[in-house]
Amino acid sequence: MAKEDKYLGSKEIVKAAIMMALTNDREEEKELKENLLMKGIKTAAVDYGGEFSTSVMKIVERAVVSSKREGLITESHNEEGAVAGAAREALNQIMPKAFGLNVGGKIGVARYKEHVSVAVFFGIGLLHLNEVAIGTGHRVV
Repeated sequence: MAKEDKYLGSKEIVKAAIMMALTNDREEEKELKENLLMKGIKTAAVDYGGEFSTSVMKIVERAVVSSKREGLITESHNEEGAVAGAAREALNQIMPKAFGLNVGGKIGVARYKEHVSVAVFFGIGLLHLNEVAIGTGHRVV
């Protein structure tokens, strides 16, 4: 049974999503997921790569689908909308750097009670000149 800390708020849930997005491999991701679940935080992560401006909706869809698959949200429009809105907010934060370029990295999602957060961690590339960016979004369901 999860040991829940009644003082977890939006800051801790955003931090959990960022930590998931920063994992290096599936093993590290699984270990972190188990540790966060002990605190009552459900998480999901999914890799992504492609041209940014044509991929925004694919990235949002991946955040929603992975959240449903991992049991963070149900198939209700308000929960799906919360994840989609948080994902769009996260993408809006990196858009000035990424528009028209290729991105590759990971999307992390975290949920604790009514708090839902999405973090995107992307390398933004043009030839061998890469920039790195993190964007986050938070919603309450």
